[in-house]
Amino acid sequence: EQLVESGGGSVQAGGSLKLSCAASEYVYRICEMAWYRQTPGMERDFISTSSKSGTTRYAESVKGRFAIIRDNQRNMFDLQMNNLQTEDTAMYYCAACKSANGSLAYWGQGTQVTVSS
Repeated sequence: EQLVESGGGSVQAGGSLKLSCAASEYVYRICEMAWYRQTPGMERDFISTSSKSGTTRYAESVKGRFAIIRDNQRNMFDLQMNNLQTEDTAMYYCAACKSANGSLAYWGQGTQVTVSS
């Protein structure tokens, strides 16, 4: 597998979680990487992306609360999530390798995050 997520779970509103994405060396070195999330019946929503050079973008809904952490020694692409809210409840996916048409070639299996009030 090219991408494997871990670190999901349940937390109360205001709490924190860190999601980890273990990437193959090829993917980590070559590709732009991203985090998305999805709730049942909805499209996958963009959360954040990080280029090979470290340029990072965030969705407005998570800006200031979520942060990307890259570990170049371990090929890890983590998402630190602080001040979680109930609307952050979703399945979270790590993705990588954007093609010319904008689609992402690799997706992890997803990890569930549940935030309770």
